[in-house]
Amino acid sequence: MPDDARTQAPYGSWRSALAADDVARGAALPEWLDFVGGEVWWTEPLAHDGGRSALMRRGPDGAPEEVLPGGRDVRSRFNEYGARPWLPVSGRPGDGIVFSDGTDQRVHRWRPAAPAVPLSPPAGPGAVHRYGDFAVRGAELWCVRETLPDAAGDPVSDGVRRELVALPLDGSAAEDPAAVRVLAAGHRFLTGPRIAPGGDRVAWLGWDHPDMPWDRTDLMVAAITPEGLLGPAVRVAGGPGRSVAQAEWAADGTGRLFAVTDPDGWWNLHEIGPDGGSRPLRAEPQEYAEALWRVGSRWFLPLHDGTLAVLHGTAGRRPALLSPDGKRTALDPDGPYTEWHSPATDGKRIAAVAAGPAHRPTVVLLDPRDPGGRVEVLRPPSREHAELWPAPFRRTYQGPGGEEVHAHVYPPQHPRHRGPDGELPPYVVLVHGGPTNRTHMTPHPHIAYFTSRGIGVLDVQYGGSTGHGRAYRERLRGGWGVVDVRDCATAARGLVAEGLADPRRLAIRGASAGGWTAAASLIAEPELYRAAAIHFPVLDADTWQRTTHDFESRYAQTLIGAWPQSRDAYVRRSPVHGAAGIRAPFALFQGSLDAICPPSQAERLLERLSGSDVEHTYEVFEGEGHGFRRAATVARTLRTELSLYGRVFGFTPDPG
Repeated sequence: MPDDARTQAPYGSWRSALAADDVARGAALPEWLDFVGGEVWWTEPLAHDGGRSALMRRGPDGAPEEVLPGGRDVRSRFNEYGARPWLPVSGRPGDGIVFSDGTDQRVHRWRPAAPAVPLSPPAGPGAVHRYGDFAVRGAELWCVRETLPDAAGDPVSDGVRRELVALPLDGSAAEDPAAVRVLAAGHRFLTGPRIAPGGDRVAWLGWDHPDMPWDRTDLMVAAITPEGLLGPAVRVAGGPGRSVAQAEWAADGTGRLFAVTDPDGWWNLHEIGPDGGSRPLRAEPQEYAEALWRVGSRWFLPLHDGTLAVLHGTAGRRPALLSPDGKRTALDPDGPYTEWHSPATDGKRIAAVAAGPAHRPTVVLLDPRDPGGRVEVLRPPSREHAELWPAPFRRTYQGPGGEEVHAHVYPPQHPRHRGPDGELPPYVVLVHGGPTNRTHMTPHPHIAYFTSRGIGVLDVQYGGSTGHGRAYRERLRGGWGVVDVRDCATAARGLVAEGLADPRRLAIRGASAGGWTAAASLIAEPELYRAAAIHFPVLDADTWQRTTHDFESRYAQTLIGAWPQSRDAYVRRSPVHGAAGIRAPFALFQGSLDAICPPSQAERLLERLSGSDVEHTYEVFEGEGHGFRRAATVARTLRTELSLYGRVFGFTPDPG
């Protein structure tokens, strides 16, 4: 519709058919794909069912259908962020699958037309176990196990252990903990095992505090005896200053080991020799992996013909075939999908989750042998309210020192509304969590909720984000609370300088580590941001590192500095200590069961604001953890946030 045919209305007040309840129902977010016989199955969180993660497949009518009976939650809480939660037992569908149950965290086996039975013992009075990232060897299930001292214990105590273990597939360990075999340990953190096709060697990744897996990991290899025992483990890749994100054995029986590692500053694919030598298949400024937040994540897959299916890129990810001699052949080079993740293979075909600027995530299947290069959609994505999706574009701004700051711009978009002549729209600066992470430039319902009402969104990939190599990632090293705040401000001012945003109507929003940056930005940039929405945030780096879960309990030591030597920086940068400098209204949202960013963080900030006249809203959602999963919670936070922007920016919103 041409501009002159659209109704003029103040930005922020446009009537939108995309309601908060629509966003809360959520677009399908499939993940953890695998082949079961000839079919592709995947997990998918169901917002309408409390965020339960269901195992799905394509039904006879083409629509997705749930596989497991009884409303099972296929989810591992390993490292709190989770691990690969399920696996086919073999290539024969009748052998069923194994999975981690989100309710009791026990491992179960399910066969078609039979009830699921437990494989791991129940939690005892002295420990809680979590399992994930499975592999099958003979009559055993090999995996990684996390042991917590007890459900209510100190999450960062020395009682936390992680080990590679073997569970009998016959279920004999379900009531007999002694039947669980411990295979290996040696590091504070471990991934699951990668067993060579011949069954004689196994590889895994390990790392220790204070490193995170994108800082340093060790790729370990051990021989497997005929009795199923492991010989001495040897480090063959990784080490100081090097991160190994994934390792896999060749599927063609040659015994070669491949890994994504970054000795040259980019996560590239290497062949790893038995003596620890490393040969890059291609050395280039592209990433072939992401940050290893969840154990079992994968970005490349060995195929039976000796080639590797890979996902690669910088700001996005596309699929390709990579031969051991480094030749790369693009798959779907001109397709609409610019973000691919969660790949799976049966050795010949490749399934993955794919999305693009105008396409929500969908499960697709392609066959590299198909001369037509066709991509088959297995899980059709919803196109509800597609006319309201914004048309995003990328921008790179220059910081005060000449450093690049990457961002995605989502301008206001509505087919029947436009802003008043001569008026610039308000914008919300979006800060992703992590902070070692990135966001995908795809249709996000929570972004369209704002853009379809006349509020733009600026999604900043600040220094520390992934996708642009180790140097960009490590710009945040020692600079958390400074670099991220500065980069968000750089992008916001760059948008204003382009004449795209109203400088008097800028807000900032973020969750988790993004909530830290949003809160810190209110203090550091009081003239730039007029409001903020802060979701389950880190607010005090000192208490956070002592109360959060084990995985991130030393994260601040790389993001800010060694403790206690850098105590002054921890205090100076933590929003809770600078709360007196907050002048802009804000909304603060928290889950009561958040083990990563406990509610005590938010409560301390509010105590520091006691007696202040700063307008603020604080809502605690009972039963919610880190990352809201319930539809009612998501809808309420959106309406509350929109109402805040309306009051501050002077428009009457259509809450929907």
